[in-house]
Amino acid sequence: MALAVVTWNLYHGRSVPHGGRDLLGDFAAVLAGWSWDLALLQEVPPWWPPELARAAGAQQRLVLTSRNQLLPVRRALATRWPDVMRAGGGGANAILVRGANIVEHRRLRLTLRPERRQLHAVRLDNGMWAGNLHATAHRQAQAAQEDARAGTAMLAWAAGAPAVLGGDFNLRRHELGALEDAGWRHAAGHDVDHIFLAGDSLRPAGPGRPLEAGPLSDHRPVIGRVGCSPYLTWSRWVPPDGV
Repeated sequence: MALAVVTWNLYHGRSVPHGGRDLLGDFAAVLAGWSWDLALLQEVPPWWPPELARAAGAQQRLVLTSRNQLLPVRRALATRWPDVMRAGGGGANAILVRGANIVEHRRLRLTLRPERRQLHAVRLDNGMWAGNLHATAHRQAQAAQEDARAGTAMLAWAAGAPAVLGGDFNLRRHELGALEDAGWRHAAGHDVDHIFLAGDSLRPAGPGRPLEAGPLSDHRPVIGRVGCSPYLTWSRWVPPDGV
């Protein structure tokens, strides 16, 4: 059995070059058209996750990040002038799940400055955990601390169950040795966007790769294929003897 995991920074719903209009429908159509089981999204306009999930036939959970005061006003302005508002439209990270039920949602604030950054994760009815983060940009040492803290928290929450951790780490793979030292295995990555795995029942199933999203976002979406041991099914996780 193999699962498909996508991570994508949505650039606050903008395109390169600028689209000059609201792009929710464009992002939703592209995301819904790919074959995946987990989608880990960053820099998402906070009102988008329910619509993205509806288009993709998925469940969703979100966590607010930065610039969300007076959100109704920000939403109105960002919907009309997304390229003018940019990140000022408000931010969220979202996890979308197809083919399994979300039974728990947790979050951990990683920092408040210079912007609020959060790890959030869901536990699925098969026992698997999936975590999503967006680390601080342009501050390598701070990003490394946040990434390591997120990895430690995810391992504690999973408590030996299989786990996936993905997102915008704002570090390249060769700068993420602390995660691999802690037991995480790199499954896919492009630039600063990565997918890691933990637990004996998960393993990379071939090289990950960027996906084609046209002009949407300034990040390439990344997909990783994850192989699962026989006792992990997408409908229910059955621990092996002794676990």
